[in-house]
Amino acid sequence: FLYFPEMCGISFRIQISVKELLDTDVLLKLLFHLPVNYPSTLPDISVNSDQLTRAQCMEVKDKLLEQAKKHLSEPMVHNLILWVQQHLKDVIKQSTTVFNEKNTLSKGSEDGSWMLLLHLDHMRAKAKYVKTVEKWASNLKLTGRLMFMGKIILILLQGDRSSIKEYLILQKTSKVDVDSSGKKCKEKMMSVLCETEIQSQHKRFQLFEVKEYSTLEELQKEFETAGLTTLFSEFVPPLLK
Repeated sequence: FLYFPEMCGISFRIQISVKELLDTDVLLKLLFHLPVNYPSTLPDISVNSDQLTRAQCMEVKDKLLEQAKKHLSEPMVHNLILWVQQHLKDVIKQSTTVFNEKNTLSKGSEDGSWMLLLHLDHMRAKAKYVKTVEKWASNLKLTGRLMFMGKIILILLQGDRSSIKEYLILQKTSKVDVDSSGKKCKEKMMSVLCETEIQSQHKRFQLFEVKEYSTLEELQKEFETAGLTTLFSEFVPPLLK
């Protein structure tokens, strides 16, 4: 047992080996954190495995939490471990089919579909800057939005992870704007608000568009339509402060 008194509760790791689809062993590393009022409160669970993708680990974790809810108010860790040993195969089978479908959709890209949300402090040479961003997005086959709302400038991009990484390099290393004396300069005031894998509830943008919003509500609607309400509420309101 590993005790973390300051976290109030107990955390411990368990490693189990499970026979998998192709009869290879999958080594699962489970971390349980039992809050003080466990078992009337669900434990925190994290799942890691070198043999599974991140999406599959998340899927196993979600399924374990579903099981945990069924055993609420009774000690459950032992039951959860037995359950995962018996059902890992089915969980992985399901998530593999979903994963393969997703991958064929993104033209079998090696690295899955990612999303990036950037915040820019300002654009002095706006027209030129916008053109550059549009050109990069089109070259790298990225979709999304360049959004202006009052003083807020956001770039939301979706596409292959490698293209997103390439975009970031361009954005940081190219002379995209001009400084106060009109000399070309690199973007130094950019922050990456979020870089994440696209989840099933996120809608994909078909195009890359530049849009101006006159109110925060309009901007929020754009995010909501794309299934990105949480992304909006987490990252955009703090920019207004």
